[in-house]
This record gives sequence, C-alpha cells and structure tokens, in this order.
Amino acid sequence: MTNTELKSRWLKARNAIIEHDYSGLNAEQLSAVKTTEGALLLLAGAGSGKTTVIINRIANLIKYGCASDSEEIPQDANEEKLALMEKYLDGFSDEYKAEAEAIAAFHPVEPWRIIAITFTNKAAQELKERLQKKLGEKAGDIWASTFHSACLRILHREIEQLGIFSSNFTIYDTNDSLSLIKHIMKELDYDEKKFPARSIISRISASKDEMISAEEFAAKAGPDPWKRMVGEIYLEYTKRMREANALDFDDLILYTVKLFMECEDVREHYQNYFKYVLVDEYQDTNMLQYKLVSLLSGKRRNICVVGDDDQGIYKFRGATIENILSFEKQYADCRVIRLEQNYRSTEYILNASNSVIKCNSERKGKQLWTNNGRGEKLTLYLAANENDEAQYIASQILNAVAQGGSWNDFAVLYRMNAQSNQLEHAFKRNGIPYKVFGGMKFYDRAEIKDMLAYLCVINNPDDDLRLTRIINVPPRGIGDKTISTALEIAARNGTSLFEVIKNARNIDELGRSAPKLVIFANMIDEIRDELPSLTLEELYDMLLAKTGYLSALEEKNTQEDITRAENVRELKTNIIAFVKERGGLGNLTEFLDEMALYTDMDDAEKDASYETLMTMY
Repeated sequence: MTNTELKSRWLKARNAIIEHDYSGLNAEQLSAVKTTEGALLLLAGAGSGKTTVIINRIANLIKYGCASDSEEIPQDANEEKLALMEKYLDGFSDEYKAEAEAIAAFHPVEPWRIIAITFTNKAAQELKERLQKKLGEKAGDIWASTFHSACLRILHREIEQLGIFSSNFTIYDTNDSLSLIKHIMKELDYDEKKFPARSIISRISASKDEMISAEEFAAKAGPDPWKRMVGEIYLEYTKRMREANALDFDDLILYTVKLFMECEDVREHYQNYFKYVLVDEYQDTNMLQYKLVSLLSGKRRNICVVGDDDQGIYKFRGATIENILSFEKQYADCRVIRLEQNYRSTEYILNASNSVIKCNSERKGKQLWTNNGRGEKLTLYLAANENDEAQYIASQILNAVAQGGSWNDFAVLYRMNAQSNQLEHAFKRNGIPYKVFGGMKFYDRAEIKDMLAYLCVINNPDDDLRLTRIINVPPRGIGDKTISTALEIAARNGTSLFEVIKNARNIDELGRSAPKLVIFANMIDEIRDELPSLTLEELYDMLLAKTGYLSALEEKNTQEDITRAENVRELKTNIIAFVKERGGLGNLTEFLDEMALYTDMDDAEKDASYETLMTMY
C-alpha cells in the first residue's frame, strides 16, 4: 500500500468513526462539533440544540483532538492500525470500539486546556453537570464558568502584578457600588434627587467598558456640568475602591484585560494554557468581554463563539450586537455554521417569530424550521384593562391545570416589574402558586447582607463599606457621628477605617467612643486569628456567638425578627452545602466570591412547582 493510499483510507476511516460516535446529531450540529481548528461562528437559533453542540464539541476535542478537522495523520500510522479501524467500521463491534476510537484520535486535548464561558451561574452549572454526565471525572478540569468567575479565578492568582490590589480583594455587588456612590455624592454635596446615583454608576460602568479611566474621564469632561460631576465622583469612587481593596463587577473583567495588555508574561501564560476558547451567548458580550476573549485566543485563534443575532437583549447593559455581526471581519478565515432546525417549538410559533424577526436589519439572517408539526395557533387576547388581562391569564392557567397540566408549565413575561402587581393579585385570589424573579432575593435581605458584611470584614478588614454597615449592628452605642469622624480621620491619614478604630484609644477626636470601637475591632481580630483552624461552619457559629446578632433578633421576638432569624440560620445551611460541594475544601474567600457572583435566576428551585413571573429582560 502506498503512503498516499494509506493516508486517504486513514482519513476516511477516522472521519467515519467520529461521525458514528456523534450520529445522534443533525448535519449542521455534526459539522459544528467536527470543526475544531481556527475561528468558528456558530449562529444558533432558539431551541436548535446549541448546548448539545457545545457539550459534544468539547467531548470531541478531549477524545479525538483535531482529528475531525485535520488532513494530517499520525507518524506511527500503519496498515495494521488502519485494518483495525476498518474492521470496527465493518459492523461497529464493541470488541474493537475502544481501540479503534483511540487510534482515530489525533492530538487529543487535556480538559484543563479548554475554557467555556457563558453568562449566568445557572447556565455555567448546567454546562458543568452535562459535561460531567458526558465525560465523567475529566469534566472537573474544564474551565466551564461565567465571564466574572473566570476572571475572578485569574485575578486571585495574578492581580498583585498590577501593583494596585492584593489577592484577598473584596467584590462589591451592584448594591454595594450604589451605596458607595450615594455616600460619595452626599460628601461632595450633590443632590441625588437631581442626579440619580444609578445614572452615575451606569456612566461609570460604560466608561470602564470603553477602558476610560477616572483620570481620563475627568480630564476630558470639559465645561459640561454633568460630565464634570461624574468625573469627580468617578475619581473618588476609584480611590475608595482601591483603599478598600475592592473590585466591582466591571473591574473583574477590566483588570483581567489590563493584566493581559500590560503584563506580557501573564498574557502568554494563559494564551499557552488555553488551547481552545469557547464563548456562549456571544451576542450579549460588551466591548470589555470582547477584548478579553480576543486576548485569550490571540495566539492560537482557536475560538468558537456561539450566539444568536436575533436574541441580543442586553444593549442597556453595554452589550453590543456588533461583536457577533463583525466577527467575520475580525477573523477573516472564520467558518460560519447556522443551526436552524428547532426542536422546541411548532410551525405556527416559528412562522410567527420568523415573520417578526425578518424586519430586523441588524442580523446575519437565518430561517428556523422544525419537524414538530404545525401545533396550536397562537392566541392574541385584547384585554379591556390590566385587571381583565390578569384575570384572563389566571383563567387560562387554571383551565390548563384542571386538564392535567402543571403549575410550572407557564411563564408570564412583562415589560417592567411594576406590571406584576395585578397578576400577583389575580394569582393570590385564585390560589395559583407563583414566584417573581427580579424582586427581593434571599441575598438582598438586610440580615443576609449584614452577615455577609461581617464575613467580608473578617476576610478583608480594609473593606470600609461593609465595616460601616455592621459596626453598630446589633447596636453597640457607636453612633453615626462617631463613624463619620472615624471615616474622616481614615481619609485624612490615608488609612483604613479598621486601622482607625483599632487604635481609637490613641485618637483624641474619638473621645468616649474609643473603648467601644476598640472592643469591636478586637472582636474582629479574635475571629480572624481563628480563621486558619476553623471550618466555614465553625467560623459562622463563632461569628453569631461573638456578635450577638442572632440572639438580638430572637430577643425581639416579633414575627419579622423571627423570620429574619430563620434567614440567618438558613445562610448556615448554604455554607454547609457550599463546603460539601467542594469536598470539604471550600474557604471563606471562595464562599464570598460565589455569593458576590450570585444571580437572580440562581435562586430558582430545580423541581419547584409554581408560575414564573419576570420581565422580558
């Protein structure tokens, strides 16, 4: 047999083995799984099985490497191995399966060299679970995570190279950032009624997305009063964040990008570390996320982005559909595959959606189709008013459940949260169980934020924002004036609030409050001293005992405080579950990281039976 004939038959047999292994996929899905090298734009329509493709594409990389997308064959290829592959293909006998598939592999990829990024914790968890089911233990080494958690993992290891933050930094969620902005506005004598804090934080967030620093923003503000005010607040916000050793959500991505841009050795390490980069929901990426992904994949250019240009809904959050629309310009040699077969909907639904979306000028273009049959026609109900609308929806649900349906067969979407009022009223009146997403979450409750604030201060005493929140909770006789004075001293001396209260006896301005401040600081230090020898569960028990937080709630004995006490105990249950998931190895920093990155939909119980109410966003 000539070398040319050997190569030809080898490639044919190898391809046939791989295609047989993924024979459950349709033609486009299989093509996406087999396309491993270079840039790939996967336009995945709604219900087209994109997660199935992602899972199988990762499995293909780990099992077969680049075999399905390469014209090369191994140096040790010979007629004996070819014969075994062809023997397996003759009847797909289990006797030859394992050996034939192993021969078909070409440069199989180590799991840890693959990073798969998605947007929500819930989506990342689903990805991990499905990878675990498909790959077993190997799945644990894949970087399957959100943008924020991937950046967090990198920053904890590398951020000190920037010379700004230490590795035990704190994460401020949206409410924390908003609270700090309001505090700064009050100090600078800006009226929040005239200048909403949310508008200011949105402008700061947009500037970070464009990589415009506080100094650059302030310098370019010019005579515009609004820009000058935002610039002044942005400068102070940045200063306070650095003093507190704290990062907000935007910073997690911003400083990772800065690391890659400014530290060549760090950039090269991760470009070499990750051989394949995969990004889900690419239509929802903003400019910073786009830069992050470009830098990560910059060396090998093995990047697969999965998205749907017809589902870009996060423009208000900085996402730009341009990232997916211009992908082919950035990667001139990229391949484009469209997943257009829909497995979720019927013809009537798809025809309606195709008719609507074709009016959108900013799209790549695709036509969803299905084998699911025509299905039921869509219903349009013109309600007389909000109450009539809510009653109609309730009656439709009740009728469907009476005919054997389940409560969680339904979701009600509306434009803004305020519109849930009439729906909730109708559901309560008709005994329909429901849950509103976007309302008060467990981790947004005051008592939970208090306990997490305590844990944050124990982890990072320089966190002035969290320290200010809990220094007099429960009451310790430390008033607002004392806290304000201590903050002024800290700002004047360029130190943290904790350092001030720790040394309060040596500061005349703090007067009679000094002993109370020192007692509090000593309590925090005592708990910190025990950190190395305590489990997270034991740490939480010690925190409750020393602060008196739980006993203070129990002593009040009102229904509200009883509920709050139950929530405080429930947090311990979450801590126990967190540690258990990590085989008993979870530490305080990791727990706080996970809590900070928690999203609204992560609160949904997997098997709960209720109506889901949420905004379309």
